[in-house]
Amino acid sequence: MNPSEIQIGSREQLLYTLAEASEIEHNLMCCYLYAAWSLKTEADDGLDEALRAELKCWQHVIFKVAIDEMSHLALVANLMNAIGGSAHFSRPNFPIANGYHPAGLQVHLAPFTRATLQHFIHLERPEGSDEPDGEGFEPSLDYSRALYGIQLTPSAQDFPTVGHLYKAVERGLIGLSETLGEGVLFCGDPALQVGPTLANLPGLIAVTDLTSAVKAIETIVEQGEGSPAHNADSHFERFVDLRTAYETLLAANPGLVPAYPVANNPVMRKPVEPAGRVWVQHDAPRAVMDIGNAVYNHMLRFLVQAFADTDPLRKRQFLDGGIDMMFALDPLARELARLKANDSDDCNAGISFTTLRSYPSVDDRAAPVVLTERLGELKEGLPSLPKTPRVMAALHALQQTYGRLAPQNAPSPEKPLNVDSPAAPLPAAPAPAAPETASKPETVEGTDMTLIFDAKRCIHARFCVTGAPKTFLANVPGEWLFPDATPLDHLVEIAHACPSGAISYRRKDGKADETPPPVNLINIRENGPYAVRGDLMLVGAAAGTRATLCRCGASKNKPFCDGSHHDIAFGASGEPQTISLDPLTARDGPLTVEPQRNGPLKVEGNLEICAGTGRVVQRVTQTRLCRCGQSQTKPFCDGSHRAAGFVAEGSERST
Repeated sequence: MNPSEIQIGSREQLLYTLAEASEIEHNLMCCYLYAAWSLKTEADDGLDEALRAELKCWQHVIFKVAIDEMSHLALVANLMNAIGGSAHFSRPNFPIANGYHPAGLQVHLAPFTRATLQHFIHLERPEGSDEPDGEGFEPSLDYSRALYGIQLTPSAQDFPTVGHLYKAVERGLIGLSETLGEGVLFCGDPALQVGPTLANLPGLIAVTDLTSAVKAIETIVEQGEGSPAHNADSHFERFVDLRTAYETLLAANPGLVPAYPVANNPVMRKPVEPAGRVWVQHDAPRAVMDIGNAVYNHMLRFLVQAFADTDPLRKRQFLDGGIDMMFALDPLARELARLKANDSDDCNAGISFTTLRSYPSVDDRAAPVVLTERLGELKEGLPSLPKTPRVMAALHALQQTYGRLAPQNAPSPEKPLNVDSPAAPLPAAPAPAAPETASKPETVEGTDMTLIFDAKRCIHARFCVTGAPKTFLANVPGEWLFPDATPLDHLVEIAHACPSGAISYRRKDGKADETPPPVNLINIRENGPYAVRGDLMLVGAAAGTRATLCRCGASKNKPFCDGSHHDIAFGASGEPQTISLDPLTARDGPLTVEPQRNGPLKVEGNLEICAGTGRVVQRVTQTRLCRCGQSQTKPFCDGSHRAAGFVAEGSERST
């Protein structure tokens, strides 16, 4: 089929086509997550450590593709807002009925198998590829979707691949810009856009004109279907590589079953048409499925509100709420993959991603009330849930989110969840932990300066012992700091060069002490830590202007680097791709770094994230940086700390 046959000659048809594109991205994201959650990657899954590690790698590959689909969904939402529509997060329930998408686009929930993986390869194939569909995913009906003379009413049309669909959208954008005028076509409020300063999603940009719209389309196609040269990082190539790894492992382990036998298209109620569906009837999975689907739907409510609001602070809060719901959904979906569905089908349950009929946004005044009211219902209605670590982790996430967002007149967030008995609270979260200090910093008084050295922050960069060897006497017994042995101004320069902040000072000559830099920076060190410069607040306390923070996950002095990345041969590029160069309204000011318990570094404040060479990766006002060393989207967190079982002190997630 020639993609030129897809006709987009009006704004209405363009919005209609983008709505289908949105649903495809949304559906594929759910399918990928479903397969990833079915993999046996946890300590109680009965596999040896080496095999589990391999399956974790596979799971990370699929999660990364799913994160890209989230980016695509956000880009399509930005496109719809830009041309006068609204973000579209509705989608049909699984399995998708015949006729809703082209016959060759079969979309349903299935566990990770060779057939499922081949289906993913087929879905993401580039133009001209002859990769077949996976066994069991063939169309049950042969049909075509065409306009048949329809000109005014928006209508579905056929396309052989998702790449063809987006090429037609791009042509439609260019054509309507010419006929209507670019300013007329892109009439949406720019304040509705969700850009990289609000969400750390790969390739996410704000869409305000034809240039940015075409760039958004190119990002989706190149990430999803691959460039003509088969981009090695495209979904297609990643899945092909995963197929090779799967076949290699099967050759060595012929009886390998890498995933739990989760249901194909699990449903919560007795289906009217049972074919292709599994009715989950046992009490335990039904209870987890009920709360899981409710959490999923509430996640979508937060996202709808984020894309409908024009205030950046509220948008950020709603996006954070959506992220919280994702964190709560993950352990519930993992638990469902391990629970038998019923007595008749030889399979386990799974999250069904059951959707509401619609997701309307509400006005600014009502939104906090409506969203937190529902959080309270989720928090309180859980007495029948099984008390497994995964379920308890999900409930704890809900508890924390409710306590953080609830209005003042809401029930106390400290009220325990009714999980075991009315008096059985969730495990108490520890208070934010201050960095460990085996001893207080050394303070030595000189004539013109008080010299301060904090050994716990030192990473042995050696600027001190090589730049001021008479002041810093390395490897000597007894006293070793002599501030008067080096001219004051030179010693100040040495202190400023110390990347870890281990060296600081107080001047006595009337001149100013060290001031924060004019631009807050984080430099990503090759195979090493984050080098931070700014007016730092770290773990709730002032931390000077310089710090090196662990990103390998192995430091014994978290959140600071202690050189453990060398011991574990940590490998991570210091030169990630540039995400955006959007300017900040201000480049200095307070920079708060808050390590999250068993999770990432949450950073708030004006910040330029830079490669080790100084090249800008992204400018942000809020972000979450990986500190477990496992993220597939380094330096940003992608949730891999949960699958990796990362453990580190820190605060609970907060706004």
